Amino acid sequence: MKIVLLTALGVGGATVIGAVIGFIFKRTSHRFSDIVLAFAAGVMLAAAVVGLILPAVEYGEALVGKWTILVTVAGIFAGAFCLVLIDKLVPHQHDIVSADTETHRGNERMNKVFLFVMAIAIHNLPEGIAAGVGFGAGNTAEALIIAGGIALQNIPEGMVIIGPMLAAGIKPKRTFFYAALTGVVEIVGTVIGYFAVSVATAVLPAALAFAGGTMLYVISDEMIPETHAHGSEKGATFALLVGFCLMLFMDVLLA
Repeated sequence: MKIVLLTALGVGGATVIGAVIGFIFKRTSHRFSDIVLAFAAGVMLAAAVVGLILPAVEYGEALVGKWTILVTVAGIFAGAFCLVLIDKLVPHQHDIVSADTETHRGNERMNKVFLFVMAIAIHNLPEGIAAGVGFGAGNTAEALIIAGGIALQNIPEGMVIIGPMLAAGIKPKRTFFYAALTGVVEIVGTVIGYFAVSVATAVLPAALAFAGGTMLYVISDEMIPETHAHGSEKGATFALLVGFCLMLFMDVLLA
């Protein structure tokens, strides 16, 4: 349990690290951000496939035999549809960021910034659950790879939170507090995922597939489009491949 809590703090703390970097480098180039985010997408892609989806198939074979592939596919789509529902209920992060860059003033701008932060916090919950489910499966090495991928993604995410809030006139201390709060949500999600699977081992295959589906959705719907939106497509693509191959290499070493 201690390693789960320490990892949860690390995953959530990565957002805080990103926020600190955001304060230091308020005008980080799009190219740098895209490369870092694409690398994190590659890490998360490998973590989702190798650490969550393939183990879901393996664990499922012992419970439901040849029907395990149906359980896995259903879990993947359930995870994706869960985030689609969240996107419907909460304004999309990128929409809010682009709206905030216009010359709006006063309460309207402040409200959009708060919605932006809330959207990131809500999206962080299933990512934390994914990390916790990995530990609940009992494979610490795989769980650490998953958590590492999520933490890498949280660093640039923490960076992009800072700019809009400071531009909206929010004081630096309060800005840092709100950024840290989005990381706390991920810590809570990690603990929820761990206990949910530990208590009900029978739901492990579906839970792993669900977590994998949420990660695949985030990678495809948010991370890759963002990294290809500022003219750094080739660099972002190779950064993704580097991140993916690095995680495969680590998986073999830790096996």
